[in-house]
Amino acid sequence: MPNIGKLKSKSNKAEKIIFIDRDGVINEDPIGDYVKQWRDFHFIDGALEALRRLRHANFAIVVISNQAGIGDGIFTKEALKETTEYMLKELKKGGVEIRGIYYCLHGKEENCECRKPKTGLLEQAAREIKFKPKETFFIGDKVSDVQAGERFGLRTLFVLTGHGEKDRMRLNDAEYPERIFPSLKEAVDYILNPKS
Repeated sequence: MPNIGKLKSKSNKAEKIIFIDRDGVINEDPIGDYVKQWRDFHFIDGALEALRRLRHANFAIVVISNQAGIGDGIFTKEALKETTEYMLKELKKGGVEIRGIYYCLHGKEENCECRKPKTGLLEQAAREIKFKPKETFFIGDKVSDVQAGERFGLRTLFVLTGHGEKDRMRLNDAEYPERIFPSLKEAVDYILNPKS
């Protein structure tokens, strides 16, 4: 379960963490394909500003993402590393620092413990970053994001970008997000102004 761009915890105090899926939430997801290299990566409208607002509100942003294209031989670890480095540079230019990035690199059929909806990536993050699950959001666009978040005791928010419109039909009462929003922008509005 490699993590790229992870920073060591600065203290033993619990941090205000936001877990966010990558493809389909932060950047456009080429449905039926993969973000195989940096030129395939395009920020969703409003996502960069939403992330900047979270940082200004002192939330630490942690990316949790399945990247099965590596395990399935579609693209390489080196390509993912390069895409991640460019993404981090662009985010930094936009005033956004990422607290950590955790990727599952296994193929879809490998039955690993880190591929969402399993909670391995969240468990790894919890060993390295202190946070309170019941006060922590996980924002995703797939049922597997909601399932992983719910199973780990997080507050889940669902967005309709990426796979969201299609996966919305697959949500069930047992594992249902706290709220559903058109995009990351509106999800962040809710986190920062829950009574609005």
